[in-house]
Amino acid sequence: MDPITAGSGKPRPRPTFQSEIPDVPVTVERPLYSQPDDGRPLPDIGTARANLAATHDHPQGTNKNNWAERHQHQSVGLGKTLNQMKWGKGVTIRSKGKDVDELGNQLISIHPQVLQQHCEFFDRDRDGIIWPLDTFRGFYAIGFNLVLSVLAMIIIHASFSYPTMYRTMPAYLPDPFFRIYLGSIHRAKHGSDSGTYDNEGRFAPQKFEDTFAKYAGGNEYMTWGNVRSLLSGQRVFADPVGASAAFLEWAATYYLLWPADGKMKKEDVRGIYDGSIFYDIAAARRTAKKE
Repeated sequence: MDPITAGSGKPRPRPTFQSEIPDVPVTVERPLYSQPDDGRPLPDIGTARANLAATHDHPQGTNKNNWAERHQHQSVGLGKTLNQMKWGKGVTIRSKGKDVDELGNQLISIHPQVLQQHCEFFDRDRDGIIWPLDTFRGFYAIGFNLVLSVLAMIIIHASFSYPTMYRTMPAYLPDPFFRIYLGSIHRAKHGSDSGTYDNEGRFAPQKFEDTFAKYAGGNEYMTWGNVRSLLSGQRVFADPVGASAAFLEWAATYYLLWPADGKMKKEDVRGIYDGSIFYDIAAARRTAKKE
């Protein structure tokens, strides 16, 4: 196949099928991603990864601090009761016997999917439940000021607590403490998003790459102008909740990364999807305070 050039300048194979029709300009304005013809394609790029935020450039996910490897098999505390319902039936749980963490909670091993990894930073005690105060502390730790941290706490828990109660609470009444249950966090997925998380909380490499191909010209970065195009392009009919959530999420992402040149790096955005960058930012802020 004759190579064509993506926005990033990397040659990519010309597809044998037609994905762009000049008579339908939007299909030309928002091209789909094709992997570079560099001899190392990501296998089955259209298949979502359950516990790995894999892309063409990072086929093994996040290697820094052994993030991907640790999340293939990690230990978390679920309190002394080992209540499996907190994480949900879809998570593999195996007892670690008498192993306990520093708080005396018995440890178990789980394999969290990527959406759960995204939320892990805010689950400080690793019990599969995020309390409003956990969210406040998490946002404050990564650089949001007091007011924004409170707003994030209110918006997130008011929106996502009830959907995640599935398989967790015996009744249909809302959780009076507005807790978020990670075992059912996939039920908090909303419309008008990029589709990078699928409906089961897996990471879809093709959708992630499509986001940059469609709205960032195939570049390795995204500007706020690109984000506005993304929000407009992904918005679906009669979905004010999803569209609002998408706006707030991308606004928070831009605020968190706050690039000096106005360009959010693709790798940093990927790090937000699997949650690894939250730890990096929090650690950098702690170090800066000590200096």
